[in-house]
Amino acid sequence: MTPTLSGTLGIDFGTSNSAMAWATPQGTARLIPLEGDALAMPTAVFYNAEDSTTHFGRDAIGHYLEGTEGRLMRSLKSLLGSPLLMETTLVNHQQISFQDIIGTFLTTLRERATTALGFAPTRVVMGRPVHFVDDDAQRDAQAEASLRQAAQAVGFEDVSFQLEPIAAALDYERRLTKDSTVLVVDLGGGTSDFTVVRLGPERMQQADRSADILATTGVHIGGTDYDQKLSLEQVMPLLGYRHLGPEHREVPSRVFFDLSTWHLIHWQYQPKAISHAKTLRSNYSDPSMHERLMQVLTERHGHHIAHEVEQAKIRCSVTDADTAIDLSVIAPRLAAALGVGDMQAHLASLLDRTVACARECVQAAGLRDEQIDAIYLTGGSSALRTFQRALQAAFADVPLVEGDLFGGVASGLAYSL
Repeated sequence: MTPTLSGTLGIDFGTSNSAMAWATPQGTARLIPLEGDALAMPTAVFYNAEDSTTHFGRDAIGHYLEGTEGRLMRSLKSLLGSPLLMETTLVNHQQISFQDIIGTFLTTLRERATTALGFAPTRVVMGRPVHFVDDDAQRDAQAEASLRQAAQAVGFEDVSFQLEPIAAALDYERRLTKDSTVLVVDLGGGTSDFTVVRLGPERMQQADRSADILATTGVHIGGTDYDQKLSLEQVMPLLGYRHLGPEHREVPSRVFFDLSTWHLIHWQYQPKAISHAKTLRSNYSDPSMHERLMQVLTERHGHHIAHEVEQAKIRCSVTDADTAIDLSVIAPRLAAALGVGDMQAHLASLLDRTVACARECVQAAGLRDEQIDAIYLTGGSSALRTFQRALQAAFADVPLVEGDLFGGVASGLAYSL
């Protein structure tokens, strides 16, 4: 292999967004544009039923939201380690497995890397969470094996893995001028991972960094869980969630949980699921709510609603002001309120568990708060204002440093040996 081809491609295959970076030995990682000038793109695949084409990222979501007939797939990473991974689904008159859909997405990542670099990369370091699956080592190992198999199937010859928070640390280290002990916080779409690590310009030269990693912890909570909770609390009541029927019993809730979960939404469009939803009519006191539910299912508005919930969450966080979730796809002028107080109340339990995991990481490292020089934030969900407030309250005297939320892990993966 010639020196110009020698290097590592880092792929951050995320639940919500993905990014890639390339680094040559002793070189500086550079992020690879994935959609135009964008250095990250949504982990989304859209199978266009009108012309049998396949679309990715923002293009995929755009086609779906414009009403193009087809299937939108998101949160594919959440299926790793799940029995659903090898199940097949009907796409454009063909049965394909979710493992193959992941392979399709990785194929386009490799093609776009090849276009940007001028040659096809063969060595890749894939990011992985501390736990693909909580409290199940066998399923966790299977998740990594499935992702490795998918990467090899699309042409990568040398496939290795690095923990995503450690990759973020390797990227952050390049900016430090002195040794520091850092709590790395990586909040993605599906997981929250934490690492306490010693970093610094002198340590960066060492080949073996295992002694610098003081502790790692992780919990299977991420941005899609926040979206699910907000959807359940603010949107699904409009479709009958927690609605009391004629016998003062709540409408069965399974359909609402699935409609609020990205990788389960499409199952609710199946004939069997729609038939079951029709039988719920007798559980409603207000028939208009059941009509809304049936409209969402039969017209396949579930992904559109999930997208609007996510966008409202982002607006509420960025502006720190009340907003609304646009539901006009169901009925003109229909909307669900989403206030700062709603975010705080509905996400409190999830945030408490996430921050507790960060606290466990520092305790596992045997350190006190004053021995942590900084908390380094990466991953799109770490920008959530309610999370940052909860984390700062737990570590009152430790400065928060916001890194490259979408590209930091990919760059660190490219630096991994």
